[in-house]
Amino acid sequence: MRLLAIGDIHGYLAAFEALLQVVEPADDDWIITLGDYVDRGPDSCGVIDRLLELAERGRFIPLRGNHEEMMLDARNDATVYALWLQYGGQSTLESYVQHGYEGTLAGVPASHWDFLEQQCVDWFEAATHFFVHANADPQRELAGQPTSILRWQKFGDGPPHRSGKIMVCGHTYQENGFPRNLGHAVCIDTWIYGDGWLTCLDVIGGKFWQANQQGQTRTGMLADHLEQAPGAEPR
Repeated sequence: MRLLAIGDIHGYLAAFEALLQVVEPADDDWIITLGDYVDRGPDSCGVIDRLLELAERGRFIPLRGNHEEMMLDARNDATVYALWLQYGGQSTLESYVQHGYEGTLAGVPASHWDFLEQQCVDWFEAATHFFVHANADPQRELAGQPTSILRWQKFGDGPPHRSGKIMVCGHTYQENGFPRNLGHAVCIDTWIYGDGWLTCLDVIGGKFWQANQQGQTRTGMLADHLEQAPGAEPR
């Protein structure tokens, strides 16, 4: 059994499919997707359809990102709607037209709203790791984290979480295309929407797989990207 985390997909279905093909999830593998399924890329509708298929297999935990929050809130707030369109929402609506729906929020199928509202969660905790979209306050229990931190706060150089568990997150894109590994925290948003890569990390084994929108793939080991902590003795 593997514990597999997948970073921000942002509507890049071709990269997502290529990644799943190379990772080959087994029936007993857990898959945790870290949010930001929609916006920016060409096929957000297709990405949610694919996530719904994964949900049917079981052992699947989808997190909710800030872009899902904006899409949900855009239904009832004209200001949020206008902002959402600027931050990738227009491409999301256009993707629904490609799949035969109206290019409006009213045209989004009920199964997609149910996925975003009911199936997605804000965090997930395992024996040695926990998973959030954006970040976590190191002094708060996971159940007490504000959604503003979980969905919006940038990943930085903060201290370990009070639980002693390793945090796995997305949200803060890594322009070099590789995961950022602080030892006690790992960010796997590797900038798929900026001509980067989509990443899947085996959080226990430490191997990661990456795919881009052209279908190219590559692999690596998280340990090779461990950063030197400030003030630590050189290794």
